[in-house]
Amino acid sequence: MYAMSGPLVVRGSVSLPEAELLWRFSRSSGPGGQHVNTSDTQVELRFDLARTEALPEVWKRRALERLAGRLTDGVVTVRASEHRSQWRNREAAAVRLAALLAEATAPPPAPRRPTRVPRGINERRLREKKRRSETKRGRSARDW
Repeated sequence: MYAMSGPLVVRGSVSLPEAELLWRFSRSSGPGGQHVNTSDTQVELRFDLARTEALPEVWKRRALERLAGRLTDGVVTVRASEHRSQWRNREAAAVRLAALLAEATAPPPAPRRPTRVPRGINERRLREKKRRSETKRGRSARDW
């Protein structure tokens, strides 16, 4: 487990300190020649969401609730193995974690204000249906 340089910005001025990010490296699967057998390019980034002090309490509660299905003992895990270099996989994992936390901590959308369809639009729709119905009825009523 290694630390990355610098904090990871989630949103605005809120960031995760590098001391709370746990990195683990392993060999990636798939093709890649001889190089793949000797380098640990797959990256696993873990962040203990339940015990962190970096996030505001409201954000933390929101994230714990929204990410409940992804958490293992309060820890969020993100994997990256699409690149051949460990450095690029580290960047990809960090970006993924930041995006995941930004989405999970976002405030809920404003409640929808119910609106009614304007009377004129509804009447126009019914008039058009009636006209179309008359057109179709006129086609089939003929006795050839």
